[in-house]
Amino acid sequence: MAARRRRRVFDIWPGFVDALTSLIMVMIFVLLIFSIGQFVLSDTLAGKNRALDTLNAQVAELARTLSLNEDQKRSLDARVAELAASLGEATSDRDSLKGALDVSTAEATKLGTDVAVLDELKRRLEAEIAQLATKLDTSQSDLVKQTEANSAAVAQIELLNRQMAAIREQLGKLEGALDLANKDIDAKDATIADLGRKLNVALAQRVGELERYRSEFFGRLREALGARTDVQVVGDRFVVPTDVLFESGSAELGPAAQERLAALASTVKEVSAEIPSGIDWVLRIDGHTDRRPINTDRFPSNWELSTARAVAIVKYLVVHGIPAHRLSANGFGQFQPIDPGDSPEALAKNRRIELQLTNR
Repeated sequence: MAARRRRRVFDIWPGFVDALTSLIMVMIFVLLIFSIGQFVLSDTLAGKNRALDTLNAQVAELARTLSLNEDQKRSLDARVAELAASLGEATSDRDSLKGALDVSTAEATKLGTDVAVLDELKRRLEAEIAQLATKLDTSQSDLVKQTEANSAAVAQIELLNRQMAAIREQLGKLEGALDLANKDIDAKDATIADLGRKLNVALAQRVGELERYRSEFFGRLREALGARTDVQVVGDRFVVPTDVLFESGSAELGPAAQERLAALASTVKEVSAEIPSGIDWVLRIDGHTDRRPINTDRFPSNWELSTARAVAIVKYLVVHGIPAHRLSANGFGQFQPIDPGDSPEALAKNRRIELQLTNR
């Protein structure tokens, strides 16, 4: 009993190891979640950086386009200036060149048309320049927003890295504690194994000592019950048909049964007097029935009937001087047959009382 109590005390260590293992698995799971989060944030940041590079390229392209349009505007302004100068010269020549009036007028008209076309082109270019300026302002605003988002993502990644470092430190401490616990468990397991071996040796010695008295008990019991062919020894059990002791469906001991049990009590007294005090023995009385059901007020099922028969025998033996702490009554009903058949002979075999002299 002391060895069993010690084993129950030591059994706390596997639970402690399981708890530590579960905690380590939780920490590993948290690390995995943080790693996945860091990967996702890194991938998102990389995608935003690529989008920012594309936007910068577009801004550069718009800047180049705006520069080209400004160059074209300056060229057009220069051409307008030239045309205006030409128009002035044509106007001054109009007075002096009377003969070329029609030609000058036509040229003036053509020049006026060119000027109108140039003005329209100038307005279009100014509209395109305004649109490009608007796009540039929008691109710059988006660039600022992207930069702010990237800064927030970098700060979050830095926070996650610090948390992961703290978790790794805690994990290292837990692993160290787990190693110490495993070493302690190994030492205790070795002690438990040694105690188990010693206990097995002691039990084997006790079983060997009790085996001699069991054989003597069965021999004397067979003589006391008479030369009956249906009374037999099966393994470490002495099997007696219940028909020898009880009427069908009854747990009352008749005169003949009491006579046989008196012989049983006398045999138990004789054998128990020879068993050393160091052997903690007990006589088990196991009741069994056949598979035919019973349903009465006293016995609702075969369990109650088999138990009542075993208890009746135990009470009789106690009255006749057998210590109650050396007796055990058990009922198994029809659930442990020794013959699975349905013949009358098979049913009779299954209706039985088993006696077993064993260690407590």
